[in-house]
Amino acid sequence: MTQNTRRAPMSETEAPEQAPAVNPEPTALDTLKQLGQMNVPQGTESNIFCLTIIGQIEGHLVLPPQNKTTKYEHIIPQLVAAEQSKQVDGIMIILNTVGGDVEAGLAIAEMITSLTKPTVTVVVGGGHSIGVPIAVASTYSLIAESATMTIHPIRLNGLVIGVPQTFEYMEKMQERVVRFVTSHSRITEERFKELMFRTGELNRDIGTAVGGLDAVKYGLMDEVGGIGQALAKLNKLIDERKQPVEAEGITQ
Repeated sequence: MTQNTRRAPMSETEAPEQAPAVNPEPTALDTLKQLGQMNVPQGTESNIFCLTIIGQIEGHLVLPPQNKTTKYEHIIPQLVAAEQSKQVDGIMIILNTVGGDVEAGLAIAEMITSLTKPTVTVVVGGGHSIGVPIAVASTYSLIAESATMTIHPIRLNGLVIGVPQTFEYMEKMQERVVRFVTSHSRITEERFKELMFRTGELNRDIGTAVGGLDAVKYGLMDEVGGIGQALAKLNKLIDERKQPVEAEGITQ
């Protein structure tokens, strides 16, 4: 004999049971927006960390919202995280920038060149102005054939006090840029300054727009190429770094 069991009807005041609320884990985009940091790839993902620098490099002043910008306070923590991560063996920087804040750009360039892991930079579209030091800061640099790099003297926006101290400040900052570029590429100081102060090529300004082939010819960049060549070169640098060093018959 079977026994039928019936559940008592739910009263109007009785509320249905609800599962406890679970706070969702913050995504990489949420972390980037809130903290200015981004997680590097985990062990199941690629061993190459890809960093993009696009638009205008934003420094200590916030640019208008319609400007496409890269904030240096976002880039620096990512470089530190990639350097510390045991899963990351190499870093690829994709560059398409019109330039921006000089000191912020130099800070990013110095961070890239001080990394112990292999780095490869790819300039697509353009790597103008202060983007030039960032482009040459890596272990190996490539530029797309259709990309350009604008080399021009440092300029100031806004109110400028016309005193000798202002000129000396700009001259010293410009020397910092010239010294960094020439020490991290094959271009000579004389050639770089000649391109920087050339007249007649840029409207109402002095400077030079250097194409991909010319950038390699001048020694500014190492090779003409794109993402495929950059990944192949980076993987080669990673393999070379992992090979044991033999000195006087002793493997280190």
